[in-house]
Amino acid sequence: MAFQQGLSGLASSSRAIDVVSNNIANSSTVGFKGATAQFADVYASALTGAVSTIQVGIGATVNAVKQAFTQGNLTTTSNPLDMAINGNGFFRIQRNDGTFAYTRNGQFDVDREGYIITAQGERLTGYQVDPNGLVGNVIGPLRVPQDEADPQATGSETGVSITANLDSREGVPTTAPFDPLNTDSYNSTTSLTVYDSLGNPHTLSLYFVRTAPEIDRTWEVYASLDGDTPNSIGSTVFQPNGRYDDAFPGTFNFTRSAADLNNGAAALTFPIDLSNMTQFGSTFSVTEIQQDGYASGQVAGFAISRDGIIQGRYTNGQTRDLGQVTLVTFRSPNGLISLGNNLWAASPESGAPVEGRPGAGLNGVISAGQVEDSNVDLTQELVQLIIQQRNYQANAQSIRTQDQLLQTLVNLR
Repeated sequence: MAFQQGLSGLASSSRAIDVVSNNIANSSTVGFKGATAQFADVYASALTGAVSTIQVGIGATVNAVKQAFTQGNLTTTSNPLDMAINGNGFFRIQRNDGTFAYTRNGQFDVDREGYIITAQGERLTGYQVDPNGLVGNVIGPLRVPQDEADPQATGSETGVSITANLDSREGVPTTAPFDPLNTDSYNSTTSLTVYDSLGNPHTLSLYFVRTAPEIDRTWEVYASLDGDTPNSIGSTVFQPNGRYDDAFPGTFNFTRSAADLNNGAAALTFPIDLSNMTQFGSTFSVTEIQQDGYASGQVAGFAISRDGIIQGRYTNGQTRDLGQVTLVTFRSPNGLISLGNNLWAASPESGAPVEGRPGAGLNGVISAGQVEDSNVDLTQELVQLIIQQRNYQANAQSIRTQDQLLQTLVNLR
């Protein structure tokens, strides 16, 4: 008599219990993908030849353990560098030995050199930023630079723009000539901060002086830097409807030489756009001031977009792209080799890794400040555990029955 069927059933059920137990153990492991044992029957054709009507199976075997790469739930965390993939794809990790592995665990941090790393100190890879600050096509370990961001002088791009209303009811000042220390010599004033090439802040003050009776609608504009002697930069002229008269220049140039600044910075030159100003019958008010300069800054925090762009937020109020996360897909994810520590490695069965940007093609998108939970359903796993336990008991009973039959034969006289 044969015990092989029962023994193979015990072995298969034991392996299935191992798989279920591993799923249960990793039910709280970030990025874990649950597995299922797949069974197959076993036949020995050599015992009966090709006569199919008298074939008796010799048991069962586990011919595969397949992982289910379905989406897990997303949980919000307090770490801005934590990332979850919503959809297809894996993070690409450069290991400490130089090889590459792949993971769905998006729990990342920054090491002392600024690289984005896993809990094992291995580096997340992505698209690097080129010297112009643009995300390029070169893939490598993602590094968050900790150095200061360079300052930008006002006027490097757009200069100064002011939106305000001058009160049309006001007349010519009672005191002349214009004197910034005498409020009776001008009608209105406003100020803003501008920056030189070294990032030093300077206070730019603008004074508006009505130069003719109300019917003329002309205002002289004076500018002063850090309280120096103001100089006239031009005149604003308005239409009868109170809007700026486009027939006259609406942009005025302001300049201070390097000698005037006297701090080592380059000459400060920028346009001042006043074309959005109005002259209505209401009190003087400033609704918007814009200028394109800023001081130097240090990284204060990070933000990650859906397409994986990592942006640094600086203390000077600026944001800069620091890189973009790489996602990798495989033709057959079940062909991946599990390495432990939430990592997989490519194999001939998985196919070659296909690298791409989040949200492109079949790649999923990034959810920042979140992680992907294990996709294990505890209720289903506990039910499977009961089923496999019953199978194990039934196979043990099969062996016991075989033993009783054998004992009967031994006792024959």
